[in-house]
This record gives sequence, C-alpha cells and structure tokens, in this order.
Amino acid sequence: MLPEDSVISEKFSDAGEAKIVKSSEVPSDWMALDIGPEAIKKYSEVIRNSKSIMWNGPLGVFEMEKFSKGTFEIATAIADATDNGAFSMIGGGDSVSAINKSGLADNVSFISTGGGAMLEFIENGGLPCIDIVFE
Repeated sequence: MLPEDSVISEKFSDAGEAKIVKSSEVPSDWMALDIGPEAIKKYSEVIRNSKSIMWNGPLGVFEMEKFSKGTFEIATAIADATDNGAFSMIGGGDSVSAINKSGLADNVSFISTGGGAMLEFIENGGLPCIDIVFE
C-alpha cells in the first residue's frame, strides 16, 4: 500500500511550510516528509484489523514535530491492535526510537533494535549466530 496523500515541505526542517497533497502530486522541488491524513486513516484501519504486525521503519520524519503525526498515529494503531490480541513486532533503531518516543513501547509484543536481523531471521528461519547455538 502506498500513501494516497503526503505532508510535504520545501525544507527539511520544522521551519518550512507544510502542505498536504496527493502523493502523486508532490512537486519536484518539495519533499514528502510524512504520510497524510487519508493514508493515516487507511493504514490505521488495516493495522487495527490485523492479527500480526511487523513495523520496520517510521512513516515520516518523526523527529520533527510537524512531520511526526503519521508515525505516532501508526504507533497508536499498532498498540490498539496489540491490546486487541494482535502480535506486534517493532524492528530497527528508528522504529524503536519512534515507539519509545510515542510512550507505547509497553503496548507492543516484541521490540528489536536489529531491524535488518529481525527481517533476515523471519525470511530465512534463522541467523548464523543463533543457528550455531542450537546445532
């Protein structure tokens, strides 16, 4: 699923002007720095209806307040789904930072700072350092 709308700016800064546009209409001299309200609504609905969730990567520049809404709304949707019985995995340093900053780290099932390793483990069914221990 690609976001149907985005929050854009001319500057990679909270000081820049921000607009919401269709993702297909981002001017070439502007940057998409967050997902927009329609994408948040759509993604949150899918997440809240999911039984397994893997989050690897924030949805915007959550370190800047103006571009943090998408990431924090998705964190809330993941926590809500987990509260309703879903299994949720958060992987990667930026995702871990986002879930911690949202205050919802205790409301998800599993957190791994090694996002790439987590994905590789799921893809391959193991990791060399873990496989050696269990041989």
